[in-house]
Amino acid sequence: MLSRRRFLGAAALQSAAALGLSSISLSSQASAARSFNEVLARPQKPLDQLGRVPVIVIGTGYGGAVTALRLAEAGVPVVMLEMGRLWTQPASDGKVFCKTLSPDGRAMWFKDKTEAPLKTFLGLDVINKKIPRYAGVLDRVNYDEMSVYVGRGVGGGSLVNGAMAVTPARSYFEQMMPSVNADEMYGTYYPRANTQLGVNQVDPAWFETAACYRYARVARATAAQSGFKTVFVPSVYDAKYMEAELANKVPRSALAQEVIYGNNAGKLSLDKTYLADAVGTGRVTIYTLQEVRRIEQQANGDYLLTVNHIDEFGTLLYTSQISCGKLFLGAGSLGTSELLVRARDTGTLPKLPSQVGQGWGHNGNVMTARANQLWNPTGSLQSTMPAMGINDWSNPVNPVFAELTPLPTGFENWISMYLAITRNPERGHFDYDATTDTARLRWTRDQNTITVNAAKSMFDKINKQQGTGYRTDLFGGGKAFADDFCYHPLGGCVLDAATDNIGRVKGYQNLYVTDSALIPGSIGVNPFVTITALAERNIERVLAQDFA
Repeated sequence: MLSRRRFLGAAALQSAAALGLSSISLSSQASAARSFNEVLARPQKPLDQLGRVPVIVIGTGYGGAVTALRLAEAGVPVVMLEMGRLWTQPASDGKVFCKTLSPDGRAMWFKDKTEAPLKTFLGLDVINKKIPRYAGVLDRVNYDEMSVYVGRGVGGGSLVNGAMAVTPARSYFEQMMPSVNADEMYGTYYPRANTQLGVNQVDPAWFETAACYRYARVARATAAQSGFKTVFVPSVYDAKYMEAELANKVPRSALAQEVIYGNNAGKLSLDKTYLADAVGTGRVTIYTLQEVRRIEQQANGDYLLTVNHIDEFGTLLYTSQISCGKLFLGAGSLGTSELLVRARDTGTLPKLPSQVGQGWGHNGNVMTARANQLWNPTGSLQSTMPAMGINDWSNPVNPVFAELTPLPTGFENWISMYLAITRNPERGHFDYDATTDTARLRWTRDQNTITVNAAKSMFDKINKQQGTGYRTDLFGGGKAFADDFCYHPLGGCVLDAATDNIGRVKGYQNLYVTDSALIPGSIGVNPFVTITALAERNIERVLAQDFA
């Protein structure tokens, strides 16, 4: 049942977009509202007029959303700064998000052309389209030898991911994060995160006959014939809504090829869960289109932030400053690492340790695709929300967890596509580039060799048994494995290295990391449930120890 707090928060997020506000919080009359349309967001002072606030959270992704909610529940007022826009108001076409196959400016963050994971189809450059430059929902951050996909907007990556809410194998979690009590994580914080996120699962009986999952059943069968086990994976996409989509009872989203540029229905993104609850407390204000460029510590210990306020077309409107007593960084692995590397290397936070910027990994990500035999069609209707994966993580030599992902072209293509997650111990790091005032990721293509070989060992076996081959016409350059991008950036400010055991940044008081930057490069599955659960653990301890 929708709680009163979530109802109020969700309505405030909706009305803020409708009113064109760049700040989101509840109006003083909200508690008396009896209908969704009666709840109005309250216009806030411009950021440059706030002066000092008790707490700032940078970023509205998983870690930031958890942190803001739990602080607000404890009575602490919170200001959140988000670089992207709020995605709750339909555009002129009646949709909040654009279609995957007919993108417009809403698709990507200030790009002239879309940069989708697939570059070609049948070797033809028909995938990516020219678009107007706009503050779109998906960004591809391109470094020298690795590109990283991130979400831009209130809700961060929850707006653009495939909703796979997977808890890692406990043994691997203990290996990667040995100082974190696994009993507490698996007994308390993972269940708490799953409940708050709205994690659910498709009905297995429905799955077996659903036309939209024929592609997954075909991939499951070919995997089984080579001795690989498959598992259902939980999701934050509403499984009952998808059943209604297939029955043509509701507007289609997962069954309408929507995913990488946002889902117009069905998905429980953070603006519908943690952030709605946070705003619903009346103690959280979100400022959108705010890019933090500089962090420094003042003589009294407060943190002073320099912030660029842009509009939806990238125009710099003004630069302001705001200070706070406690600062939480939830800008994601890339954003948090860049903010701290820049602060250390430009001298605004000179006591930051050398471990800041270290320990980055891509969670062993690599994509590949196989061509099935003609008697194994994958279906013209495909759900964009994966519901199953090949679980060979116990393999002692080449552990792989491979999502059975769709290729929803709208016509039969006989293709099985996979996002493989592998155990790759290679790590990159961030260096500050003074000429561009950015942090550059140092990662070489050679560091992907372990990942590609692990995935290849699995899919070579399937291809040999099936008498099939790889599709080399999808990723550009005739490649069978897309090893030049990732979806799961992790690390850069690793727990117990750059921070202490609960995310306090070493060298400074009242400065915290609360996001994927804490995880040391690999977690073995889609990471957002772990990011959420770890943030729940850390903020509980921070509240007890630093807000007493």
